[in-house]
Amino acid sequence: MEKKNKMLVVEDFVEYHLFLLPGETSDPAKLKQILQRYIEEILAKLAPLLADYIWQNQAFNLKYKSRKGDVPAHIGGITHFGDNIEDEWFIVYLIQQITVDFPDLAARVEDNDGEFLLIEAADFLPKWLKPENSDNRVFFHRGKLCIIPLQQDEGDLPDPASSMNVSQALMLLSAHPDSFPAAESIARAIKKRIQGYPEKIKDTFHRAHCLVPAEIKAILKERPQLVSAAIQAFYLRDPIDLKSCRIFHHFRPERRVLTSVTFTKCLYAQLNQQKFHPDKRSGYTLPALSHPKYKAMELGMKLAHGFEILCSKCAGSDASDTRPPSQSPLWTGFLSNLKKNDFFKGEMEGSAQYCELMKKAEIYFQQSVYKPDSSAILSPGEEVLKLLSTLTVNMDDMKKEEAHLPPDEDDRWLDLTPEKLGQILQNAAGSKDFATESEEQYNLSEVTDSVKAFMTKVSSHEGAELPWNPAEAPITFDVQSFTSALEKILGPTPEELDSDDLDSEEDFELLNSDEDLDDPATLLNADALQGLHSYMDGAAHPKTDKADDSNSKEEVPADKSDLAPVDVDLNLVTNLLESFSSQSGLAGPASNLLQSMGVHLPDNTDQEIADRSLPH
Repeated sequence: MEKKNKMLVVEDFVEYHLFLLPGETSDPAKLKQILQRYIEEILAKLAPLLADYIWQNQAFNLKYKSRKGDVPAHIGGITHFGDNIEDEWFIVYLIQQITVDFPDLAARVEDNDGEFLLIEAADFLPKWLKPENSDNRVFFHRGKLCIIPLQQDEGDLPDPASSMNVSQALMLLSAHPDSFPAAESIARAIKKRIQGYPEKIKDTFHRAHCLVPAEIKAILKERPQLVSAAIQAFYLRDPIDLKSCRIFHHFRPERRVLTSVTFTKCLYAQLNQQKFHPDKRSGYTLPALSHPKYKAMELGMKLAHGFEILCSKCAGSDASDTRPPSQSPLWTGFLSNLKKNDFFKGEMEGSAQYCELMKKAEIYFQQSVYKPDSSAILSPGEEVLKLLSTLTVNMDDMKKEEAHLPPDEDDRWLDLTPEKLGQILQNAAGSKDFATESEEQYNLSEVTDSVKAFMTKVSSHEGAELPWNPAEAPITFDVQSFTSALEKILGPTPEELDSDDLDSEEDFELLNSDEDLDDPATLLNADALQGLHSYMDGAAHPKTDKADDSNSKEEVPADKSDLAPVDVDLNLVTNLLESFSSQSGLAGPASNLLQSMGVHLPDNTDQEIADRSLPH
């Protein structure tokens, strides 16, 4: 069992649960029959999508799970997806579609990170939704993402602030099926990750020519999904594995033929990007890089090593005691649902096309449903050995087929240019399309309003709150009271003053002496300083009423008439724009602060034009 699980990356898995909403039956035996019937119908419905799909590690699978504590009996499965994150989001799409086709089911999906759907939509979550209270609140129901809030108007929960168990959540979904849709922004974030399926499946594949031993071509024709196990074996090889590849016992290089192999893009990247030089004793050699078949020979050599490693791990094992899927009690219902869904496309029973589809159905059933005792499960290597003993390999026919192979697909998608990287980052951060007209008419007051709103927010140990919701009542902040309170707490300390800031040595001595504290001139200077602070505070918060403005101007003392009012907004915008311009298009404090508040400044095109006009 250790050998079989060696290639699995335990940390990367997705777990899914399908619950039947309460109300149909409470008898455990009858509930089990109903859920098993759902398994047959669901997998038959998904067969056209999954029969030819190539998984990175494990396939999508469903099985009956009995009641355990507060978790009722349900259908569930777990898939280790390894390095291919697209497998995880494809499963999310499948789960969503299941709840569309079977509205009596509610589904939960989580992975090794927990509620990864909430993580994906983290920028749009309500403030009350936190990791400590999010358990069992996120479901797919009738194709929609549902989030059960903390408080219920009708008092369905005894303690709204406590964590919720699955049974309570299902009771709420059953009683109020349309009351818990997730916010549009949250649903849009999830939809963005799964949009394009099922058409998107074709885009995840890549076909390439490979020069492989004839036995590998025959195996992949019978079982195309075994290519993932072979690549994982090569990708995760160790020195012990390579010992078995010094001399090839199953896939000898002199029997190579050219064939077209279908990979997923993730598998192709793993195989193609690894630099590997075969052992000279193996018989595999590579031509010069300029050779027209260099890539086909390199890919074929790596695949042969992967298949040889798989077989070496199963030396001495006996795969003859496996049972066919027809022995499973679910097979009859599964086959009946396949025919009902026209999986066989009207082919006559016994025809070549019908038999080929039947083989696909059996393999799909074994991967997704039929998993007998662990002793009877075939590992990929055991399956390869079994196919080697049963398949007929005709070298002459394979040589003739080389002239009719489909063309090699372009793999320039492996090259990540700066433009592609920028587009990927832009798509991940959201659409930031700014038209020329919008740049010319950009309203800078948005910058000042956002910064002011940010400054009026209250921060806590959880961090500063960004002003995403302008409808909230603003929090007032009295600068004078804050400054006065701070001075009372800290007190003026002469040690904090820098002697270089004083005009003369006498000024320094004056600050350290208590002789002139009662001097009228000193008190006058203090009053003037306090008046200046008051005036600046008034300039920082100008009144909008013109009559009030005129009155305030008349009240300004004569000794302050020469002071120009401070335009705080202009200073703020000027400083932010200078900081933004100095970033030269890169990330920096100004852009990070503004983007966190939803403000996106356009590029400084004026500076770019000025730089181009300078003589070189």
